Amino acid sequence: MSSVVASKRIAVIGGGIIGVSTAVHLLRQGASVVLVTEKGLASEATGRSLSWLNSAGGRSTPYHLLRLAGIDRYRTLFAADPSREWLRFDGGLRWNETGQREVTEARHAYEKSTGYDSKLLAPSEIATVTPGIDESAAPDNAIFNPGEGWVSLPGLVDFLLEEFHGRGGELVLNAGKASVEVAEGRATGVMAAGKVYHADSVVVACGAATPAVVAPLGVGIPSGSPVSMLVVTKPVHRDVRAVVNTPRAALRPNPGNTYALDHDWYEDDITEHADGTFSIPDAVVQELADEASKLLAGNPELKPASWKIGYKPIPGDGQPVFGELEKVPGCFVAFTHSGATLGLIAGELLSDEILSGEKHPMLATFRPERFA
Repeated sequence: MSSVVASKRIAVIGGGIIGVSTAVHLLRQGASVVLVTEKGLASEATGRSLSWLNSAGGRSTPYHLLRLAGIDRYRTLFAADPSREWLRFDGGLRWNETGQREVTEARHAYEKSTGYDSKLLAPSEIATVTPGIDESAAPDNAIFNPGEGWVSLPGLVDFLLEEFHGRGGELVLNAGKASVEVAEGRATGVMAAGKVYHADSVVVACGAATPAVVAPLGVGIPSGSPVSMLVVTKPVHRDVRAVVNTPRAALRPNPGNTYALDHDWYEDDITEHADGTFSIPDAVVQELADEASKLLAGNPELKPASWKIGYKPIPGDGQPVFGELEKVPGCFVAFTHSGATLGLIAGELLSDEILSGEKHPMLATFRPERFA
């Protein structure tokens, strides 16, 4: 490692998967890193993500290729220790509303055209490829993608933090809202809780708050971030291994013989309060659990154990935002909906750009300046 890289100090804002991953990749290359979080680690979107590892359906070719690279990095991690309960590759199952057979068939045909592993199934065939599903819940047909998986991001963050500390990273927890310090037009550090953390470069990776952090720098990044919820059930006998996405409930296995549940039909039932907290009627949470129960063979009773609500990071055009700000050299941004799938690859490519000064071609489509 060159002495130039080894002498660089990088400040990262954000304790979610993108921030932690970037920090660890920087440390691996010999940089000095301070990671500053507003609250705790994985306290925002990372702690309430369905975290389905996929590139299913239609999207731009650069985005598809980036997601495939993201999945590849998870496969490498999985191969190193397949016993980890927070990372699995058991496929993804999806179906649409009744009467949308042609829509499902078109999606399957598109996935096949890109080389994405996709199987079109009649309901009676579902049990042959993935267990534990009530086939009567499926309508005309379904798609099974064998190469997909899921990750429980808090488990991954804990795993990466061991390496972070082992490599000498500095962690500043519960620092409140942070801002980027600028001198002579260049990012020079981070201000948080009245203290300045000086750095050669800064990474802003704080989820849905990212546009607000860079706005004072004269950079506009539109946000389409909706309010969302993740429910974790009480432990229950579990046969399902795949991620399941349906019109009324999305479900994945979760460590501890629980399920993680997600959807968007209840967004209007969520109330945001003046202090920034959120609430939702308990009956609506139970309704989501009941919808998920209908997907499972035997329809076991699912009881919510906990739920978290907050903003789901989504850039205004739906595409990731990665890279250095032209207006403020030395300030790098990471803002994306697909934080789980891209978590490892984004940290890798951003750290390479920061320390080498060379832009990676896979991020060319996703530069912040496209909004200018």
